[in-house]
Amino acid sequence: FYKKIFYKFRFLRKNLFSSMSDLPFTLDQLKILRAISNEGSFKKAAEKLYISQPAVSLQIQNLERMLNKPLFYRDKRKARLTETGQLLIKYCDRILSLCEETCHALDELHALQSGALIIGASQTTGTYLMPRLIGLFRHKYPQIAIELQVYSTRKISWGVANGRIDLAVVGGEIPHELKNSLEITSYAEDELALILPLSHPFASLDYIQKEDLYRLRFIALNTQSTIRNVIEKTLAQNGIDSSYFKIEMELNSIEAIKNAVHSGLGAAFVSVSAISKELEFNMLHWAKIEGITIKRTLSILLNPKRYHSNATKIFKEEVLEMFFSTPLSIKLED
Repeated sequence: FYKKIFYKFRFLRKNLFSSMSDLPFTLDQLKILRAISNEGSFKKAAEKLYISQPAVSLQIQNLERMLNKPLFYRDKRKARLTETGQLLIKYCDRILSLCEETCHALDELHALQSGALIIGASQTTGTYLMPRLIGLFRHKYPQIAIELQVYSTRKISWGVANGRIDLAVVGGEIPHELKNSLEITSYAEDELALILPLSHPFASLDYIQKEDLYRLRFIALNTQSTIRNVIEKTLAQNGIDSSYFKIEMELNSIEAIKNAVHSGLGAAFVSVSAISKELEFNMLHWAKIEGITIKRTLSILLNPKRYHSNATKIFKEEVLEMFFSTPLSIKLED
């Protein structure tokens, strides 16, 4: 019986390693291929990988010989993938990502003694909310290295889908083509506040009327902003046509908008999470609108097909869920 087990094991091991040796590529070649694709040239890829350009060229030549297909068009200006190269790069990302996940899983097999966590966030959330939450996590788990990436919701969503970001919290519209491939969980409600300079006549009122909005001068985010879209949609649902607002200027920075309002240049809508300090030190006035509350939903993004590290699970369960399904404005005022 034991002899049969031994020979069966030896047979399986032989077939496994022989099948691996028959692969027409190596992991090093895939790393080089990905670097060339990302950097756009053999020279830049060599610099990125800290190897010589002839070594990069030789590895690609060997790979093309094994595949019996060219991977790049020989263009002096830029390395362009052929159809074969484009197909291989898709699987290349998945293969290397899976290898990286395997290494992470092995590192965390016994305990959360070390590790890394890449968190993504959309602009306002990443600037004002996530540093606070990351601070709570780092206080309890100082051995975990955390990288925070702050971009548009679209770019962050693709980062989670491609496996470059472990977990993300976003407030914008998630690309339609990714909604079926991501795990999307409603996280918290982020209230958008109308802020005024303390010198404004409305600053003495507990509430202003809807019609009073037409009398204000506004500092607004640019028209591509998801926050601005949420504001305009909510106001329209309440019978307010924001196209008649007096827009003094458009800015692409929340900090610039707050400074402009503080300087008396106009009013603005911003996330409550962005003005906690200003409200605490009585630097701005939060003007409530009679009968209208403007909110947007923040969402947690995960890739259900990827391995989730212990660090990812703990950040979600011990930090994010402290605010889970609770209006964000309430938490920030507590």
